[in-house]
Amino acid sequence: MKMFKRILIANRGEIAVRIIRACREMGISSIAVFSDVDRSALHVQMADEAVCIGPAPPLESYLNMKKIMDVAKLTSSEAIHPGYGFLAENFRFAALCEKEGLVFIGPNSKALKLVGDKVASRKSLSNIGVPLIPGMESTGKDFKEFQSMAEKIGYPVMVKASAGGGGKGMRIVLRPEELKGSIEAGMREAKSAFGDESVYLEKCIQKPRHIEFQILADQSGHAIHLFERECSIQRRHQKIVEETPSAALDPDLRQRMGKEAVEVVQATGYTNAGTVEFLLDQDGNYYFLEVNARIQVEHPITEMVTGIDLVKWQIRIALGENLPFGQETFFQRGHAIESRIYAEDPANRFLPSLGKILFMKSPEGPGIRVDSGIYSGYDVTRHYDPILSKLIVWGENRETARKRMIDALKEYVIIGLQTTIPFLIDVIEHPGFKNGETTTDFIQTNLSEWKAPMKRNFLKQALIATAVHSQKHEPSLPESTRKIQITPWMTLGPWRIGEV
Repeated sequence: MKMFKRILIANRGEIAVRIIRACREMGISSIAVFSDVDRSALHVQMADEAVCIGPAPPLESYLNMKKIMDVAKLTSSEAIHPGYGFLAENFRFAALCEKEGLVFIGPNSKALKLVGDKVASRKSLSNIGVPLIPGMESTGKDFKEFQSMAEKIGYPVMVKASAGGGGKGMRIVLRPEELKGSIEAGMREAKSAFGDESVYLEKCIQKPRHIEFQILADQSGHAIHLFERECSIQRRHQKIVEETPSAALDPDLRQRMGKEAVEVVQATGYTNAGTVEFLLDQDGNYYFLEVNARIQVEHPITEMVTGIDLVKWQIRIALGENLPFGQETFFQRGHAIESRIYAEDPANRFLPSLGKILFMKSPEGPGIRVDSGIYSGYDVTRHYDPILSKLIVWGENRETARKRMIDALKEYVIIGLQTTIPFLIDVIEHPGFKNGETTTDFIQTNLSEWKAPMKRNFLKQALIATAVHSQKHEPSLPESTRKIQITPWMTLGPWRIGEV
């Protein structure tokens, strides 16, 4: 089967870098897009070609469908990979790709419209007997609709964005007087993140586990699952630690949930990679939550335990290749954990931490993988999600993986701004996590009063940071928005060849 020659990556950061690496291994030229503030971003440096698409605000750049489409035509791209977030679950963008003769690397626009709209997918799946969380069957247009549904299903309720995921637009409402403000805040965040302010209400399940099943489905109707990921460790309803397999699932429950996940994607005509997400309550009952119609941030842990490259299979399926394997082919080998590294201050309500990364050193060793979008000298701005990188570890069993993650986090050095690394160490070291007692309120219950530990010796890191900062150099970048080529020599600052 003939492979794509050129793929445009309509995203930024670590996921854009991950897609570029897959393209490189498959012999495909990668086209990056970037905003004004991302001119020196790692994905721009790594791509075969890079084009500026506008100012920093997402609505003027990474959410600007026309500009992205113009670049795709300009660069003779054959396909567009949307990554996650931004336009990844926007059926209008998928439809525009189809109209313009470009391959959207994801589900077709019809399936994306169905499953990408959380409300529409809930309504559709109620017909095949999938257990659903009580909630609205349409997005609300009037506050009285939300008020009426909240009274019907009972507080607490959850405000959720209809057009996207990742915790964006999500709010827990405990009392009636909080409802209006939470809806308005959720709509603003959803509009900024996805270009669609639609929100709806669901009943808030108390102390659940968040379990998702990774799906691959080809264009011939064949679908499989690649087992579950547990994503219960969350802050502000956004995952920060994920693992597979889940400590909560026995073989029977895993088989039943996996079978149901496959039925969900087959019922909706879904193709490509995605996840079917469930909430698992304390009594072992599970409820369909949503379909995330894209590659997930946490996809590497599935790759670690199955040996399947999910991004490459996204590209192959989009090209029309059928899955050559059945469900019985797969099993999980060992245990994998992912920690998301954010530029945030955990001791100050996880507020973003902005500035220049003065020095960075990633951990290394057996079973360690780092998916990163940063480097020493990189500027973290206020304009986008503050995720910096993902640290993934594998071990023969959960305890080996857990200890390996702790060691890797302690070796991970990022100087110049606050990160979540110290907080993540305390999460992974916590007895509750060690025992597999992970629910979505884990942080609220166990680490709500967390303070940065003072016991660690940062003298060495401080000296390194001082030395690096004393160079006071800025990368020398070309003005051209095409063919951005940045070499290591451009980031070293002033230097000369001396005499011995």
